[in-house]
Amino acid sequence: MADRDHIEADQALGAWERAAHETQWARPWTTLWQPDPPFDHWFVDGLLNVSVNCVDRHLGDKADDTAIFWEGEPGDRRRLTFAELHQDVVNLAGALRAMGLGSGGRVALHLGWLPETVTAMLACARIGAVYTIIPTPLPVEALIERIDHFAPTVLFTQDGAWRRGAILPLKARIDEALSAVPGVEVTVVVRRTGVDVPWYEGDRWYHDVVTDTRPGTSRTDGGAADVPSEHPLLVDALANRRGQPVSVTHAGARLLLSAAMVHRYGSCEPGVTWIASDASWLATQASGIYGPLFWGETTVMYEGGLDTPTHARTWEIVERYQVATLLLSPSAARMLREWSPAPPPHRMVASLRRFATLGERVDRSLLEWFAVDVGRGRVRVADGWGQVQLGGVIRFDAPVDAVNLPEPGLRIVNNDGNPISGSGIGEVVLTQPWAGMVLDVHGSAADDVIDVHWNRYDGVYATGDLARYDDTGAIEFLGRRDEVVSVAGQLVSLTEVREVLQEHPYVVAADVFEVRHTMRKPSVMAAVVLDPQLPNELDIAHITRELLDSVHEVLGGLGRPRGMLILDRFGDELTGGQRRSALAVLAAASRSHGEASLVSWSQVIATAGVPGA
Repeated sequence: MADRDHIEADQALGAWERAAHETQWARPWTTLWQPDPPFDHWFVDGLLNVSVNCVDRHLGDKADDTAIFWEGEPGDRRRLTFAELHQDVVNLAGALRAMGLGSGGRVALHLGWLPETVTAMLACARIGAVYTIIPTPLPVEALIERIDHFAPTVLFTQDGAWRRGAILPLKARIDEALSAVPGVEVTVVVRRTGVDVPWYEGDRWYHDVVTDTRPGTSRTDGGAADVPSEHPLLVDALANRRGQPVSVTHAGARLLLSAAMVHRYGSCEPGVTWIASDASWLATQASGIYGPLFWGETTVMYEGGLDTPTHARTWEIVERYQVATLLLSPSAARMLREWSPAPPPHRMVASLRRFATLGERVDRSLLEWFAVDVGRGRVRVADGWGQVQLGGVIRFDAPVDAVNLPEPGLRIVNNDGNPISGSGIGEVVLTQPWAGMVLDVHGSAADDVIDVHWNRYDGVYATGDLARYDDTGAIEFLGRRDEVVSVAGQLVSLTEVREVLQEHPYVVAADVFEVRHTMRKPSVMAAVVLDPQLPNELDIAHITRELLDSVHEVLGGLGRPRGMLILDRFGDELTGGQRRSALAVLAAASRSHGEASLVSWSQVIATAGVPGA
């Protein structure tokens, strides 16, 4: 190991040890880090409870302080103190125990970003149960897959969920999914929108569950369960592999301390934090709940669309709750810039001290817009990077306190695993241990995932992200080796969609790409070059349906492209990135959904606008 690696290893372990000393342990750990590839052990022999560290331990001096500011899309608001949040968690923990749940029980949360969602997360942690959050936009087919894979006995959902003024029928979708999946004994329904919903055996209203005083339904907490530091806390989904679900398990102490360290030393200035994102995203749970609450700080939760009812909603929330740190995906930040012909008034952003993007590659001009136009030079900006496998965001290019933030030891290597210097492009690897790393990987393709990330290079974790060093020696992330995008809250591998199309006998070449839209979610589109020997009687509509259905059959409905471009050829005048960018522009202009548009390669070159191409 090089001297630099030794220094970083000492710094990283020292930072983790300091974090462990900030934690309330029921029984202290004896060994900080114990290597055991592929999944090392942390805080060996320690016992704690995540909910105690997020809530209970603050009751002595912060009981009346605000833990959560919550705002619903229609404008309803709630403020929860640490004392109120504690009582809610205790009540729900008692209800879960009355349902027969205990350590190792499994609870699925099909909920939007509500106070009840956080209460359920912490109540599960309190009794040692394991939870997963299922994205609310998922169609029934994907819900069936998620529920079947996770196998919960208790499931939470809502009557409906607000989204840009419309109501998503969450309970109805869950009812349809549960008709195809056995095993769920109780469905707890949050009354959110007031719409009528059908009622079946095992359905319970949330408000009844937490107030029921009938015999056998005691609300006593029973105390917080002291569980091992590597006791499972949550399960999160990765992108499917050939249509087969793959998930990872995160341990309570490890995820909690990772979130806490990144919050205080990586992402957030002191004060109120708001991560404007979906509940099912692990970064939302880590950076929006576990990180702030661990330190006894205030977090903002917002339920709906950032443009509802007006494009000023984001700035209104920042002003109303005096947000100091705003965390957004680059996609959401781009929309804010498009919606803002002029910077927001100073009074609306006067509290803001920190802005950071996370989840995707960011255009530096976007950060500059926040720093200069929005923040008037008072807002520090940063770009974050992380992965589900690592416990969310773990690295910021401009951290709040680099000295105390654990160092993951990021390096760029070539295909042989050897370090790259200069401006060459390679893959990012972690050379230092990271406590927030997953506990395990599950699913029929789990071994493939482990081989890709943990076994490909000796002694390091391979991220699958491509990068290069910029002129200052800093790492510039360029995107995934295996491009992954989020569709309706579920990860889809563009590489796998491309492979399925390329294997079809009608196709001689294929590409798959993401098309971003201003007012709706990004979509997956495809471009193909067809075999010139195809029979003339096959029309384009038939070919398109055949190709799209083949993807659906192999990868499921969410992997099916929304539309297709039919090209005469793929030339070599453009790089892959230039080609996909041009195709995305042409696909957006074609407005093709489930249909095909004919496009020539010369149109692609012209759209790319690359000199000499």
